Formats: sequence, C-alpha cells, structure tokens
Amino acid sequence: MIQADLNIILPEIILSLFAIGALLGAVYTSKDKMGPVLVWATAAVFLALALWIGVSGEGTNAAFGGMFVDDAFSRFAKVAILLSSAAVLVMSQEYMQRKGLLRFEYPVLVALSVVGMMVMVSAGDLMTLYMGLELQSLALYVVASLRRDSARSTEAGLKYFVLGALSSGLLLYGASLTYGYAGTTLFSDIIQTATKGHISIGLLFGLVFIISGLAFKVSAVPFHMWTPDVYEGAPTPVTAFFATAPKIAAMGLFARVLHDAFGGVVSDWSQVIALLSLVSMFLGAFAAIGQTNIKRLMAFSSIAHMGYALMGLAAGTVLGVEAMLVYMAIYVTMNIGTFAFILSMEKDGQAVTDIGALNQYAKREPGKALAMLILLFSMAGVPPMVGFFGKLYVLRAAYEAGLAWLAVAGVIASVIGAYYYLRIVYYMYFGEEPDETLDKSNSPVLWGFLVASAAIMVLGLINLFGVEGAAAAAAATLVN
Repeated sequence: MIQADLNIILPEIILSLFAIGALLGAVYTSKDKMGPVLVWATAAVFLALALWIGVSGEGTNAAFGGMFVDDAFSRFAKVAILLSSAAVLVMSQEYMQRKGLLRFEYPVLVALSVVGMMVMVSAGDLMTLYMGLELQSLALYVVASLRRDSARSTEAGLKYFVLGALSSGLLLYGASLTYGYAGTTLFSDIIQTATKGHISIGLLFGLVFIISGLAFKVSAVPFHMWTPDVYEGAPTPVTAFFATAPKIAAMGLFARVLHDAFGGVVSDWSQVIALLSLVSMFLGAFAAIGQTNIKRLMAFSSIAHMGYALMGLAAGTVLGVEAMLVYMAIYVTMNIGTFAFILSMEKDGQAVTDIGALNQYAKREPGKALAMLILLFSMAGVPPMVGFFGKLYVLRAAYEAGLAWLAVAGVIASVIGAYYYLRIVYYMYFGEEPDETLDKSNSPVLWGFLVASAAIMVLGLINLFGVEGAAAAAAATLVN
C-alpha cells in the first residue's frame, strides 16, 4: 500500500528532492554563481514533469486513505502550473541576473512553492490542503521581498506575510469548525454530512471561513488589499510568477474544496461565490482606471479576471468548472506575454513602469506593439481574440446555472474594464511624442514569449489547442 501511495505522489517527491539537492549543491559549491544554471535546470524539471503527468496520467487514484487525489482535474491544473512556472523562470533569468537578484535561492524557492501548488490541487483532506497552501505561501513570502535593498520590496513581502497569516487563521478556523461538526477532515466524508441540500449551521460557518481564506489567495474582493502593493513592490519577474501559477493553484483548490467536500450543498455556497465574483469584477474594473503604474494596473486586472473565473465556479456545474479551467489557461497565457513585455520596458538599464512611457511606442517597435495590442484586446474580451471566448464560456456557464443577473453584470464590468486596456493601446499608437523613449529590448527570450502568447490569442481558436477537451474531462472528474 505504501509503495502504491508513493507512486501516486512520485512527481511531488521528485520535485522536492530536486529542490533539496539544488539547495545543498549550491550551498557547498559556488552559491549565487549557480543561479543561472539552477534556473534552467529547474525549468527543465518543470517541463519534464509536465510532460510526464500529461502523458502518463490516467484514471482516478487516491493515496494515504484519500488524503491525496490524482485525477484528471489535478493533472490538468498541475500541467498548467508547471508550464507557466517554467515560462516565468526562463523569462526572468536575464532580468534577475542583470539586476543582481539571481541568488541561488530564487529557483529553489520557486520549486518548493510549485510543490505546494501541486499538493493543493490534489488535496483530498483539510490537513493536506493546509500543508500544500502553507508550503506555497511561505516560499512566496520570501521571493516577494527578494530585493533586500528596496523598501518597496521589503514592504511587499511584509504585507503579503501579515495578511497571509490572517487568511491562514481564517482558513484554519473554518477547518476546525468543519472538523468539529463533520467529525472528519476527509473531503469524501465531509460531503456525506452535507448532502441533499442540508447542512448544519456550524458546518455552514466553517464553509464560510474556508471560502474567506481561499478568497485571499485568489485576490477576490474584499480580500484583495495585498495585491496592488505586492505586485508593485516585488521584482517584476516575481510579480509575473504571482500572476500565473499561484492563481491556477488557488482556483483549483477552491474548486476542489467546494465540489469534493461541499458538492452536496451547491445552493449554500454558490450565492457567496457569486457575490465575490460580482464585487471583484467591478472593483477591478473601476480601480484600474486611474492607475498609471502598469504593475498596479495588472494587479487590479488580476482581481477582475479572478472575478470572471469565480463566475464559472459559482455556477456549481460541470460546465462551470470547465469554463473556469479554460478561462484560467487563457488568463495565464495572456499574463505570460504581457509580463514579457513589461520586463522589456527599460530606460538606461532601469525598469520603467509608467504607462505614459509607452507613448508612440508603435513607431519605434511596431512588432512588439502589435503583439501587445493583441494581448490587451484579448484581456479586454474583444472578439475574435481567445480572451473573448474565455469570457463567453464563464458567462454561458453562469446563465445556464440560473445566474443570468451575474452574467449581465459580467458583461457590464467587461465593458468598463476595456477602458484601461484600450488606453494603453491609445498611448502606443496615438499618444503624444515622449520626451524620452524606452530602450530597445534585444532579448530573444522576452520577444519569443511575447509573440508566442499573442499568436495563441489569435490562432488558439481551433479548440484552444486541445485545452477545451482536457478541461471538459477534468471538470467531469471533479464534479461527478
């Protein structure tokens, strides 16, 4: 039995051993000189594991008495987490090295946080959930404040840590209430006590506290207050990481808890998720309008996008989970390309984050401006970009689940949010002639990710490169 359990968690074991080996190897050799090598090695391990999980995984398997679940849903999320993490690591290598931030701990911490994310999406027990969540969070607290000589970076790490501790407290309190009233921490047993639409008041309070703790991790309003400051203060590659893999893991865990543990009382949690979705969409849309710092703008954009993803989750159906997974895959792809562009925004070797610096950018670099225009149109939900169909998926799921009011609100919020995306396009093509222009970026890596992401937004209409089918299979495994 133990051997079978270990085989199920073998990807997590391999990645953990790699992180430990990399840490020991760097400490006892050249330390920070190993940074670039470890970045590429870690990215290679991520890609190899993603390929292995995507190709070899089949069926539904449970380890350690159901505490760890390996199914199509977890495999879909893990592949997305590993691929996005590898992309961000590769993108960040040159930037971090040039800024003197590429310490050997950076790829090791990213690897450990990815282990936590993989455990999160496979959690079948409240204890497994918390272990994965904290492993991810503790690593992210450190990388947020990686720039030790920057007050903003230190502030970002501290805010993330303090507010993260608060969310962990809420989550733990909810877990203790759930255990107290259900008598178990296993999701498969909790759902037996919350079936046929009946749930005790104590268990309901436990559910609300768990939702509150998880809402922090996805930057849902009103637990979003850390996001703008952390996105702005953290080094840009770290911000890119925050905006991709952890969001998939948190949304995957959200869906796992709600459907595996509380799937029998959808009506009780659907209205809470719908409210979180509504306020997140509108706050993200309105708050981003006045932003001039592109990293803060992306923070509020992230809040709004999580609102749309939560709309799919609020439906409480197989179609809703499928829509959420497709939306998250599209969202992460858009963010990788967008942050590749942001990483290239420099003047005299210094990072530039003011969107006013993009005035007349299309005249100097028309190719990059066009790629960024495609990504911005996709994020705004302008057809025929793939981002439009991502929003269409979640809107349809909400409408078919009887949440027509939420779907209508989503359309209104999308129209409002289009303003700040199109404003960047206006600056790039029609803005005033700037006093100083941005340096031309000659990084083939950043150029490659930017163009590839933009191409997917145009060419991915053909079944979204198979993502749609994989998400449908994953959703069916989770909900059924």
